[in-house]
Amino acid sequence: MAKIVCVLYPDPVDGQPTIYPRDDVPVLDTYPGGQSLPTPHALDFTPGQLLGSVSGELGLRAFLEGLGHVLVVTADKDGPSSTFERELVDAEIVISQPFWPAYLTADRVAKAPNLKLAITAGIGSDHVDLQAAIDGGITVAEVTFSNSISVSEHVVMMILSLVRNYIPSYQWVVRGGWNIADCVSRAYDVEGMTVGTVGAGRIGSAVLRRLKPFDVDLHYTDRHRLPDDVETDLGLTYHDSVQSLVAVCDVVTINAPLHPETEGMFDDDLIGSMKRGSYIVNTARGKICDRDAIVRALESGQLAGYAGDVWFPQPAPSDHPWRTMAHHGMTPHVSGTTLSAQARYAAGVREILECWFERRPIRDDYLIVDGGRLAGAGAHSYSPGDATRGSEPTP
Repeated sequence: MAKIVCVLYPDPVDGQPTIYPRDDVPVLDTYPGGQSLPTPHALDFTPGQLLGSVSGELGLRAFLEGLGHVLVVTADKDGPSSTFERELVDAEIVISQPFWPAYLTADRVAKAPNLKLAITAGIGSDHVDLQAAIDGGITVAEVTFSNSISVSEHVVMMILSLVRNYIPSYQWVVRGGWNIADCVSRAYDVEGMTVGTVGAGRIGSAVLRRLKPFDVDLHYTDRHRLPDDVETDLGLTYHDSVQSLVAVCDVVTINAPLHPETEGMFDDDLIGSMKRGSYIVNTARGKICDRDAIVRALESGQLAGYAGDVWFPQPAPSDHPWRTMAHHGMTPHVSGTTLSAQARYAAGVREILECWFERRPIRDDYLIVDGGRLAGAGAHSYSPGDATRGSEPTP
């Protein structure tokens, strides 16, 4: 028997939905590039349901309890008296989400001698101290590609919202106004702009493909250069450094994982080297940007806008300056947890659990740490080290 602790975000304030806006979600056969979707033996949920909140339980309870395991599901994750902290001490498996992360710091790992497996319901495992996992022989896995397209769609939406000044224009309507001059005094066309992505993996590449029809000049930087035919097809310009990329871009979208090499990358110096009036869209991780440097750049006009749905820590405290800074388009971390995406990452979590309990290999696409080393997707995307520092409880 195993004890599984699953940390999910709270239910809607009015409770779980009894009816949904749509009756179904599209059924996908494969991901772009041919990777297969999750392949669990069975599912105990209907795709399109709210699975990522506490009552949704990722559709796992019947499956796990049917095998004799114990499942604890909670949203109470911060502080020494939290449910997560209490239940972690004898847990074998922890499941958490990037949207409501249970930060598995080195201290918490040390308090959990039975911990063998940490699963991210979604993609991005930086809320786990990967160095502690490597040192402790803990397997870390995530459901790679499950919500990559979801995030890429969100990026395109945010770029358009910033450049076209959509949010302030909408707010004039809500307030009963018709203030066209106020709306358009910060509105531009995306057409003809230079747009660059920091990171061109699954999300970054999907963003580039979705932006090509907008007739923009596309640039990218990544530790792994894309194949020549992809660069030619999309008309991409490659940069061997972030500094080179941001100097020429009107819009920069961040689609890189958080690890020690990317932590704090967008600081005063880097932002200061960008074109005046540039835009940044960050759906990767909040810690890639220096919080206060972003605020200063918006106040000075160095940045014309900043949007994203990632913060640090998460959830962000009520006085986080990104909530009230000028010219922003922030959302809570929702880009990768649409109802469509939840069906895929819930199915992927079940596939990983089935492999674990049946002592079958977890597919390489899902592995981040395995056997005391970075493995699979982790070896491709991460660097050894810890990016969970500073994840103290929020007010």
